Amino acid sequence: MPPHPSTSNGSQSSTPISLNNQIVAKLKPAKIFKTAVEPLAQTTSGTPTQRPTAPPVRSITGICFDDRGDQLITAAEDETFRLYSCKTGKHIKTLYSKKYGIDLPRFTHKNTAIIYASTKEDDTIRYHSLHDNKYLQYFRGHKDKVTSLEMSPIDDGFMSGSMDKTVRLWDLRTPTCRGLLPLPSYPVTAYDSTGMVFAVAVNHYSRILLYDQANFDKAPFLTVALEDPSLAQISYPPRPIYMTSLSFSSDGKYLLVGCSGNTHYILDAFDGFLIAKLEGHVGLERKSLNAPQSIEPIRGISGEEVSWTPDSKYVVGGSLDGRVFLWDIQNLPARSEAERTKIPFRVQPMSALEGHPGPSRCVKFNPRFAMMATAGTDLAFWLPDPSADVEEIAKDLLKKRP
Repeated sequence: MPPHPSTSNGSQSSTPISLNNQIVAKLKPAKIFKTAVEPLAQTTSGTPTQRPTAPPVRSITGICFDDRGDQLITAAEDETFRLYSCKTGKHIKTLYSKKYGIDLPRFTHKNTAIIYASTKEDDTIRYHSLHDNKYLQYFRGHKDKVTSLEMSPIDDGFMSGSMDKTVRLWDLRTPTCRGLLPLPSYPVTAYDSTGMVFAVAVNHYSRILLYDQANFDKAPFLTVALEDPSLAQISYPPRPIYMTSLSFSSDGKYLLVGCSGNTHYILDAFDGFLIAKLEGHVGLERKSLNAPQSIEPIRGISGEEVSWTPDSKYVVGGSLDGRVFLWDIQNLPARSEAERTKIPFRVQPMSALEGHPGPSRCVKFNPRFAMMATAGTDLAFWLPDPSADVEEIAKDLLKKRP
């Protein structure tokens, strides 16, 4: 897998932005959209004299930037999807999918169209025009809920993984799938930045399979067993790892494995060896901050709570306590063959950003601008604090004075 200049969500029209510690550590919420999800109506129980119970909290389940970083789309449990302008920081429009529900919104390579997964009625993937609010195509075939959906970074192909234990390969131009991979368990999928390779994580077996896009009907060219030796020091048998997301770094060197627990992993994308584990956050599978043992190994609250920055220098991730964590990946130590069988290098966050209301379920960095979006019950746009930049410049000038 040679290095490729594409951004984290597939755009090849622009070079990824270059970030540094000063920029990412000074990110602050510039705008928070409090009405990003419609609340459920209050309900009453028992006698008419009782007060109505508080409505259950509903959240955003998925976010996606377009290739140019100009727009952001969100999908939520209230069966709405909302479009926002990243340049003006304004809400553009709200669209509805009340009949089918919506999850995993993904821009195609045009910012006027998206694909998304259904959450009820059927398990069809829908190709939708944001311009005139019409369906352009239906992609039928899955027999259970779609839990993974990714656009190819190089063409109109896309890939879906479902709880029916299959991965399907599609093309926007035809409603019939062009590839089918049966698997022993629920899959999580990801393309590498060249679009020539894709990865499939198989939960319950802790395996990651790497396929050649041109020969997907053959056996994977690499099978990786995700095993963390440190888990055996905590309990026996070791607690299983439940993978919620996969994403390759933009240079093709690393594979980020997002998990629903208190650890994410970074693997060598060429040989599959476990290099590092990212710690410090509170996993979204925990039911309560006050009940550390109340853990259920499910998809996690979102599956979108951790991702790369476009230049792959940093990993950004959410947490049940609402903080947003930043891990510096620029200086991961090289590991010899002997060291690779030992406990992986533990990476603590370089920064923990405050300001997100409620759990930070979805965390994505803009592919072109120094801007980050996080979502839970609310949607937040983050920008570097300009006042902090002024202070930093002043310090530098004072240092340079004779």
